[in-house]
Amino acid sequence: MLNKTIAGMAFAVASLTTVHAVAQAPGQTMGTPSSVYQFNGAPTGPIPGYSPGACSSDSSDGSGCFTPNGAGGFGNSGGSGVFAGAAGSAGLASLFGYSADSDISIGGWLQAGYHSEDGLARFNTHPDRFNLHQGWLYAEKTADGSQGWGWGFRVDALYGVDGADTQAFGNSPGRWDFANGFDHGQYAFAIPQAYIEVATGDWSVKAGHFFTLARYEVVAAPNNFFYSHSFTNYNSEPFTHTGVLATYKADDYLTLHGGWTTGWDTAFDTFNSGSSFLGGAEFTLSESVTFKYITTIGNFGARGDGYAHSLVLDMEVSDNVNYVIQSDYLDTDSTTGPLGLAGDEQYGVNQYLIGKINDTLSVGTRFEWWNVSGVSVYDITLGLNVKVMDDITIRPEIRHDWAPGIDLDETIFGVDAIFTF
Repeated sequence: MLNKTIAGMAFAVASLTTVHAVAQAPGQTMGTPSSVYQFNGAPTGPIPGYSPGACSSDSSDGSGCFTPNGAGGFGNSGGSGVFAGAAGSAGLASLFGYSADSDISIGGWLQAGYHSEDGLARFNTHPDRFNLHQGWLYAEKTADGSQGWGWGFRVDALYGVDGADTQAFGNSPGRWDFANGFDHGQYAFAIPQAYIEVATGDWSVKAGHFFTLARYEVVAAPNNFFYSHSFTNYNSEPFTHTGVLATYKADDYLTLHGGWTTGWDTAFDTFNSGSSFLGGAEFTLSESVTFKYITTIGNFGARGDGYAHSLVLDMEVSDNVNYVIQSDYLDTDSTTGPLGLAGDEQYGVNQYLIGKINDTLSVGTRFEWWNVSGVSVYDITLGLNVKVMDDITIRPEIRHDWAPGIDLDETIFGVDAIFTF
């Protein structure tokens, strides 16, 4: 175990440093967190419109932490967060013929990592080897409705071992990026977002293929504190939808969402006549506390008919400490759920405590209880975020999973590095 740990850390650091030497975008900056991890950014960085949870900032598109009118957080151009990417996006955009003043942003990141053991029913299922998890590119134009009607779009594409888990696997085979020649062994391409958006005043509407609102952890690596993912994130929540989603920012304290989708994890296709509601509300309870309720109801397609919700309470305990608690519930009429168990009723409670030590180092812990069909699974993770260069962050972690009902008892070391451009 110790040999695997040392070898994995050395391999990940050396490989990502090499990538940085040949791939750094001119003028790329990351910014400095204004507090520990406030999760309140402005996404023309890695993943706008893809919210990991309720946040204490304005959300002009209502998607929470990575929203166009925020100020800080992860992966945000113009933000003060860990992966602020405006300069890097402008540098990459210039390669495609766009000036720094263009309203079209182009950027991405590389994420590579090592983990010592196989993950059960979640990401990180290729152990004891160095993997490219995400080679990610995006292009977007933000829909700005502050001066009347505005329009925008967003397209994301990735390649890596996370590709297969990010494809539209709720589709019929051969549709969009699912079972359609996009896989190459353990590596695969995916196109998780392709949508257009219009906005005016406090309203915005997006149509196409987009990330769900119903989660705290997300697929995009720069927008998570931890390298590994929770069981709840992987099993009890959708990743993407296809449909139409409207957002209304009622005031500084309330944002509402409502729309129709073709179910869970579909892209411009339906499976078993999938048709469901996606919506909810985000509440700013104080300057340091937010609450988010997101639900999906109806025919989820491949997942069956059902109901699901995600509740996220986000608290900025102090300038350097952030606490989040999330509770999920899922119930479908599927006869088989995760882990091969009968039925598909799931509960999950995740807690996160993240503290900033200094501008280079932050420490965090996650404790999860996840229950599927009466079997309880637990996860406790301790991790670090180390900013070794302006656009490279390394995330080592130790994780322990256990589930007495299915004889699971496993300790996993993992480390990855993320280079943003």
